[in-house]
Amino acid sequence: MARHINPSGSTNKAIDALDRKRERERRFILSKAKDNAPDLAIRVVQRLIDEHIIETNDVHAVQEGFERQLRAPADMEEFEIRLKVADIRTLVPNPNILSLYLTAYIIDDLVDHPKIQDVFGDDAAIYSAVDAVIAKIRPGSDR
Repeated sequence: MARHINPSGSTNKAIDALDRKRERERRFILSKAKDNAPDLAIRVVQRLIDEHIIETNDVHAVQEGFERQLRAPADMEEFEIRLKVADIRTLVPNPNILSLYLTAYIIDDLVDHPKIQDVFGDDAAIYSAVDAVIAKIRPGSDR
């Protein structure tokens, strides 16, 4: 993540500390998602079905797609992830980057998946359903 430098040319220690903390959390979440992709994919897809956000005629195929998506960001450059979530980055305050990434996947790519019959709900409802599962792997989470 880029360092914030104020106009006088000196760095602000508080901003730098926050940037480092966010970067550590981001790396931790992406690593945990990669390591636990099969289980998380099952839970995310089940949540989306339970919340009536997706309709599918092949749950297994959709789970495999989510498993790939959960593994991919750990090996991606930050720029690629930010590009993927650019349209929805202001959806919620202090968003979970992985939840945003999966929400963008659902909105942009999953709607065209041959095994998906329909996707319901607005972007915030989709993010909320995804984040309910993904938030459990956030550092310090007791959920």
